[in-house]
Amino acid sequence: MTLQQIHGKQAEEKIKTILEKEVKPMLAMHLGSLDFVDFKDGVVSVRLQGTCKGCPLSQLTLKAGVEELLRSKIKEVTSVEAVE
Repeated sequence: MTLQQIHGKQAEEKIKTILEKEVKPMLAMHLGSLDFVDFKDGVVSVRLQGTCKGCPLSQLTLKAGVEELLRSKIKEVTSVEAVE
C-alpha cells in the first residue's frame, strides 16, 4: 500500500465518522439521511435518502452544508457529489 493510499484510507475513515456523527443527525431532524458511497480523487460520493432524495434544496444542503463541513475538516476533500 502506498503512502497516498494510506492517507486516502485515513481520510475516508474521517469522512465516514463526520457523516455519521455530525451530518446524519442534522439531516434526520428533517427525516432525511445519506449514505457514504465512495471517496476518490478528492470527491466524496454520497447517496441521498429519505426526504433528502428529490428535495429541491438537497443540492444547497450538499454543497453549502456537507461539502463545506468536510472540506473544513479534511484537506483531501475537494467536493461532495450525490449519486443514484
